[in-house]
Amino acid sequence: MKKPLLISVAVLGIWIFFAQGCLTFRMPDKKAVAAFREKGIHLSTTTILVGGHRIHYVQTGKDNLPTLVFIHGTPGSWTAFEPYLKDSLLLSRFRLISFDRPGFGYSDYGNALPLAEQSELLAPVIRSLRNGKPMWLIGHSLGGPLLLQLELDNPGLSTGLVLISGSIDPKAEKPERWRPILFKTPLNILVPGAMRPSNVELWYLKNDLKELTPRLPGIHCPVYFIHGREDTWVPPSNVAFGLSRLTGTSHLDTLWMEGNHFIPWTRFEIIRDKLFSFAR
Repeated sequence: MKKPLLISVAVLGIWIFFAQGCLTFRMPDKKAVAAFREKGIHLSTTTILVGGHRIHYVQTGKDNLPTLVFIHGTPGSWTAFEPYLKDSLLLSRFRLISFDRPGFGYSDYGNALPLAEQSELLAPVIRSLRNGKPMWLIGHSLGGPLLLQLELDNPGLSTGLVLISGSIDPKAEKPERWRPILFKTPLNILVPGAMRPSNVELWYLKNDLKELTPRLPGIHCPVYFIHGREDTWVPPSNVAFGLSRLTGTSHLDTLWMEGNHFIPWTRFEIIRDKLFSFAR
Protein backbone atom coordinates (compact mmCIF):
# COMPACT_ATOMS: atom_id res chain seq x y z
CA MET A 1 0.00 0.00 0.00
CA LYS A 2 2.85 2.39 0.79
CA LYS A 3 4.53 2.06 -2.59
CA PRO A 4 1.44 2.90 -4.70
CA LEU A 5 0.69 5.82 -2.36
CA LEU A 6 4.22 7.17 -2.69
CA ILE A 7 4.06 6.84 -6.46
CA SER A 8 0.73 8.66 -6.55
CA VAL A 9 2.04 11.47 -4.37
CA ALA A 10 5.15 11.76 -6.54
CA VAL A 11 3.13 11.89 -9.75
CA LEU A 12 0.83 14.51 -8.23
CA GLY A 13 3.79 16.59 -7.11
CA ILE A 14 5.39 16.42 -10.55
CA TRP A 15 2.11 17.43 -12.20
CA ILE A 16 1.64 20.41 -9.87
CA PHE A 17 5.20 21.52 -10.57
CA PHE A 18 4.93 21.31 -14.34
CA ALA A 19 1.36 22.62 -14.46
CA GLN A 20 2.65 26.05 -13.50
CA GLY A 21 4.62 26.43 -16.72
CA CYS A 22 2.88 24.30 -19.36
CA LEU A 23 0.11 25.35 -21.76
CA THR A 24 0.86 29.04 -21.32
CA PHE A 25 0.43 29.79 -25.05
CA ARG A 26 3.07 32.51 -24.66
CA MET A 27 6.05 33.35 -26.86
CA PRO A 28 8.72 35.72 -25.52
CA ASP A 29 9.01 38.91 -27.55
CA LYS A 30 12.67 38.35 -28.46
CA LYS A 31 11.92 34.87 -29.76
CA ALA A 32 8.93 36.11 -31.73
CA VAL A 33 10.84 39.02 -33.28
CA ALA A 34 13.63 36.64 -34.31
CA ALA A 35 11.18 34.14 -35.82
CA PHE A 36 9.54 36.85 -37.94
CA ARG A 37 12.92 38.27 -38.94
CA GLU A 38 13.83 34.87 -40.39
CA LYS A 39 10.84 35.32 -42.72
CA GLY A 40 11.96 38.83 -43.65
CA ILE A 41 9.15 40.45 -41.66
CA HIS A 42 9.56 43.15 -39.03
CA LEU A 43 7.51 42.42 -35.89
CA SER A 44 7.14 45.18 -33.33
CA THR A 45 6.01 44.37 -29.78
CA THR A 46 4.42 46.79 -27.33
CA THR A 47 3.36 46.63 -23.69
CA ILE A 48 1.57 49.61 -22.19
CA LEU A 49 -0.22 50.33 -18.93
CA VAL A 50 -3.95 51.03 -18.91
CA GLY A 51 -5.42 51.71 -15.49
CA GLY A 52 -2.55 49.86 -13.89
CA HIS A 53 -3.00 46.81 -16.14
CA ARG A 54 -0.47 45.63 -18.73
CA ILE A 55 -1.74 45.32 -22.29
CA HIS A 56 0.55 43.61 -24.79
CA TYR A 57 0.21 43.51 -28.57
CA VAL A 58 2.31 42.94 -31.67
CA GLN A 59 2.27 44.51 -35.12
CA THR A 60 3.44 43.86 -38.66
CA GLY A 61 2.92 45.96 -41.77
CA LYS A 62 3.13 49.65 -42.60
CA ASP A 63 1.58 52.25 -40.30
CA ASN A 64 -0.14 54.14 -43.14
CA LEU A 65 -2.27 51.19 -44.29
CA PRO A 66 -5.77 50.10 -43.23
CA THR A 67 -5.69 47.91 -40.13
CA LEU A 68 -6.81 44.42 -39.17
CA VAL A 69 -6.93 43.93 -35.40
CA PHE A 70 -7.03 40.32 -34.21
CA ILE A 71 -8.50 39.18 -30.86
CA HIS A 72 -7.87 35.57 -29.83
CA GLY A 73 -10.17 33.09 -28.09
CA THR A 74 -9.70 31.18 -24.86
CA PRO A 75 -7.16 30.08 -23.93
CA GLY A 76 -4.65 31.69 -26.26
CA SER A 77 -2.51 34.71 -27.07
CA TRP A 78 -1.62 36.91 -30.03
CA THR A 79 0.21 33.94 -31.56
CA ALA A 80 -3.13 32.41 -32.56
CA PHE A 81 -3.04 34.76 -35.57
CA GLU A 82 0.66 34.39 -36.34
CA PRO A 83 -0.02 32.97 -39.85
CA TYR A 84 -2.06 36.06 -40.72
CA LEU A 85 0.59 38.46 -39.45
CA LYS A 86 3.13 36.73 -41.70
CA ASP A 87 0.98 36.53 -44.82
CA SER A 88 2.43 38.46 -47.76
CA LEU A 89 -0.97 39.11 -49.36
CA LEU A 90 -2.39 40.72 -46.23
CA LEU A 91 0.85 42.60 -45.59
CA SER A 92 0.61 44.17 -49.03
CA ARG A 93 -2.59 45.99 -48.09
CA PHE A 94 -2.90 46.06 -44.30
CA ARG A 95 -1.25 46.85 -41.03
CA LEU A 96 -1.80 43.76 -38.87
CA ILE A 97 -2.14 43.93 -35.08
CA SER A 98 -2.75 41.05 -32.67
CA PHE A 99 -3.49 41.46 -28.95
CA ASP A 100 -2.97 39.38 -25.87
CA ARG A 101 -6.36 39.69 -24.22
CA PRO A 102 -6.32 40.65 -20.51
CA GLY A 103 -5.39 37.55 -18.53
CA PHE A 104 -3.40 35.92 -21.32
CA GLY A 105 -0.02 36.10 -23.00
CA TYR A 106 1.79 39.10 -21.54
CA SER A 107 -1.36 41.07 -20.67
CA ASP A 108 -1.58 40.43 -16.91
CA TYR A 109 -1.27 36.68 -17.46
CA GLY A 110 -3.50 34.67 -15.15
CA ASN A 111 -5.86 37.50 -14.15
CA ALA A 112 -9.15 36.71 -15.89
CA LEU A 113 -11.71 39.48 -16.33
CA PRO A 114 -15.33 39.72 -17.56
CA LEU A 115 -15.88 41.06 -21.08
CA ALA A 116 -16.88 44.55 -19.90
CA GLU A 117 -13.60 44.98 -18.03
CA GLN A 118 -11.59 43.60 -20.94
CA SER A 119 -13.32 46.15 -23.16
CA GLU A 120 -12.39 48.99 -20.81
CA LEU A 121 -8.72 48.04 -21.04
CA LEU A 122 -8.49 47.33 -24.76
CA ALA A 123 -10.62 50.18 -26.13
CA PRO A 124 -8.21 53.06 -25.36
CA VAL A 125 -5.33 51.11 -26.89
CA ILE A 126 -7.30 50.39 -30.05
CA ARG A 127 -8.34 54.05 -30.30
CA SER A 128 -4.69 55.11 -30.01
CA LEU A 129 -3.84 52.89 -32.97
CA ARG A 130 -6.32 54.47 -35.39
CA ASN A 131 -4.56 56.13 -38.30
CA GLY A 132 -7.44 57.62 -40.29
CA LYS A 133 -7.78 54.47 -42.43
CA PRO A 134 -10.37 51.67 -42.08
CA MET A 135 -9.89 49.44 -39.04
CA TRP A 136 -11.52 46.02 -38.89
CA LEU A 137 -11.71 43.96 -35.70
CA ILE A 138 -11.48 40.18 -36.05
CA GLY A 139 -12.24 37.87 -33.13
CA HIS A 140 -12.16 34.10 -32.80
CA SER A 141 -14.35 32.15 -30.37
CA LEU A 142 -14.57 34.16 -27.11
CA GLY A 143 -12.88 36.98 -29.01
CA GLY A 144 -16.15 37.28 -30.96
CA PRO A 145 -18.38 38.51 -28.13
CA LEU A 146 -15.53 40.77 -26.99
CA LEU A 147 -15.77 42.54 -30.37
CA LEU A 148 -19.47 43.16 -29.75
CA GLN A 149 -18.71 44.44 -26.25
CA LEU A 150 -16.03 46.79 -27.59
CA GLU A 151 -18.27 48.27 -30.26
CA LEU A 152 -21.25 48.67 -27.94
CA ASP A 153 -19.12 50.36 -25.29
CA ASN A 154 -17.37 52.53 -27.91
CA PRO A 155 -19.68 53.22 -30.86
CA GLY A 156 -17.73 53.82 -34.05
CA LEU A 157 -14.55 52.24 -32.68
CA SER A 158 -14.16 50.12 -35.81
CA THR A 159 -15.08 50.03 -39.47
CA GLY A 160 -16.58 46.58 -39.03
CA LEU A 161 -16.48 43.34 -37.05
CA VAL A 162 -15.59 39.81 -38.16
CA LEU A 163 -16.70 37.06 -35.78
CA ILE A 164 -14.98 33.75 -36.50
CA SER A 165 -16.69 30.90 -34.62
CA GLY A 166 -18.00 33.51 -32.19
CA SER A 167 -19.79 32.39 -29.03
CA ILE A 168 -22.56 34.98 -28.59
CA ASP A 169 -25.78 33.08 -27.78
CA PRO A 170 -26.25 32.67 -24.00
CA LYS A 171 -28.65 29.77 -24.53
CA ALA A 172 -26.00 27.85 -26.48
CA GLU A 173 -23.63 27.94 -23.48
CA LYS A 174 -23.63 24.81 -21.34
CA PRO A 175 -24.18 25.37 -17.58
CA GLU A 176 -20.77 23.90 -16.63
CA ARG A 177 -21.39 24.36 -12.92
CA TRP A 178 -18.20 22.46 -12.21
CA ARG A 179 -15.99 25.39 -13.20
CA PRO A 180 -16.17 27.27 -9.86
CA ILE A 181 -15.32 24.04 -8.08
CA LEU A 182 -11.91 24.39 -9.68
CA PHE A 183 -11.08 28.08 -9.48
CA LYS A 184 -12.66 28.65 -6.05
CA THR A 185 -10.93 25.73 -4.35
CA PRO A 186 -7.36 24.43 -3.93
CA LEU A 187 -8.08 22.15 -6.91
CA ASN A 188 -7.12 25.12 -9.08
CA ILE A 189 -3.48 24.28 -8.48
CA LEU A 190 -3.99 21.21 -10.66
CA VAL A 191 -5.16 23.25 -13.66
CA PRO A 192 -2.29 23.90 -16.10
CA GLY A 193 -1.15 27.27 -17.41
CA ALA A 194 -3.58 29.44 -19.32
CA MET A 195 -6.39 26.98 -18.67
CA ARG A 196 -6.79 28.70 -15.29
CA PRO A 197 -7.85 32.15 -16.54
CA SER A 198 -9.73 30.42 -19.35
CA ASN A 199 -11.78 28.45 -16.85
CA VAL A 200 -12.67 31.62 -14.96
CA GLU A 201 -13.62 33.76 -17.96
CA LEU A 202 -15.73 30.96 -19.45
CA TRP A 203 -17.70 31.04 -16.22
CA TYR A 204 -18.03 34.83 -16.49
CA LEU A 205 -19.11 34.48 -20.13
CA LYS A 206 -22.47 32.96 -19.26
CA ASN A 207 -23.58 36.15 -17.53
CA ASP A 208 -21.65 38.41 -19.92
CA LEU A 209 -23.69 37.15 -22.87
CA LYS A 210 -26.98 37.64 -21.03
CA GLU A 211 -26.04 41.26 -20.42
CA LEU A 212 -24.93 41.77 -24.03
CA THR A 213 -28.06 40.34 -25.65
CA PRO A 214 -30.48 43.27 -25.14
CA ARG A 215 -27.79 45.70 -26.32
CA LEU A 216 -27.04 43.98 -29.64
CA PRO A 217 -29.43 46.10 -31.75
CA GLY A 218 -27.19 49.05 -30.83
CA ILE A 219 -24.40 47.88 -33.11
CA HIS A 220 -24.50 49.83 -36.38
CA CYS A 221 -21.27 48.90 -38.18
CA PRO A 222 -21.05 45.95 -40.61
CA VAL A 223 -20.80 42.52 -38.98
CA TYR A 224 -19.50 39.41 -40.75
CA PHE A 225 -19.92 35.88 -39.41
CA ILE A 226 -17.46 33.16 -40.42
CA HIS A 227 -18.38 29.76 -39.01
CA GLY A 228 -17.68 26.07 -39.53
CA ARG A 229 -20.68 23.85 -40.17
CA GLU A 230 -19.22 21.09 -37.98
CA ASP A 231 -18.32 23.29 -35.00
CA THR A 232 -19.34 21.39 -31.85
CA TRP A 233 -17.60 23.76 -29.40
CA VAL A 234 -19.51 26.86 -30.54
CA PRO A 235 -22.62 25.58 -32.34
CA PRO A 236 -23.61 27.14 -35.68
CA SER A 237 -26.83 28.27 -33.98
CA ASN A 238 -24.79 31.21 -32.67
CA VAL A 239 -24.87 32.67 -36.18
CA ALA A 240 -28.65 32.46 -36.41
CA PHE A 241 -28.85 34.14 -33.01
CA GLY A 242 -26.61 36.96 -34.18
CA LEU A 243 -28.49 37.49 -37.42
CA SER A 244 -31.77 37.78 -35.50
CA ARG A 245 -30.47 40.18 -32.83
CA LEU A 246 -28.13 42.50 -34.75
CA THR A 247 -30.98 44.45 -36.27
CA GLY A 248 -29.25 47.83 -36.31
CA THR A 249 -26.20 46.97 -38.40
CA SER A 250 -25.56 48.60 -41.75
CA HIS A 251 -24.59 45.22 -43.21
CA LEU A 252 -24.78 41.58 -42.11
CA ASP A 253 -23.10 38.73 -43.95
CA THR A 254 -22.22 35.09 -43.32
CA LEU A 255 -19.48 32.87 -44.69
CA TRP A 256 -20.12 29.20 -44.02
CA MET A 257 -17.42 26.60 -44.56
CA GLU A 258 -16.73 22.96 -43.94
CA GLY A 259 -14.81 22.58 -40.70
CA ASN A 260 -14.94 22.76 -36.93
CA HIS A 261 -13.90 25.31 -34.33
CA PHE A 262 -10.36 25.49 -35.68
CA ILE A 263 -11.15 27.03 -39.06
CA PRO A 264 -8.80 30.03 -38.53
CA TRP A 265 -5.99 27.56 -39.19
CA THR A 266 -7.58 24.70 -41.14
CA ARG A 267 -9.31 27.09 -43.56
CA PHE A 268 -6.66 29.80 -43.47
CA GLU A 269 -6.65 30.71 -47.17
CA ILE A 270 -10.43 31.11 -47.37
CA ILE A 271 -10.52 33.36 -44.32
CA ARG A 272 -7.42 35.24 -45.45
CA ASP A 273 -9.05 35.95 -48.80
CA LYS A 274 -12.21 37.20 -47.08
CA LEU A 275 -10.17 39.60 -44.95
CA PHE A 276 -8.21 40.75 -48.00
CA SER A 277 -11.49 41.65 -49.72
CA PHE A 278 -11.94 44.47 -47.19
CA ALA A 279 -9.12 46.31 -48.92
CA ARG A 280 -11.14 46.76 -52.10
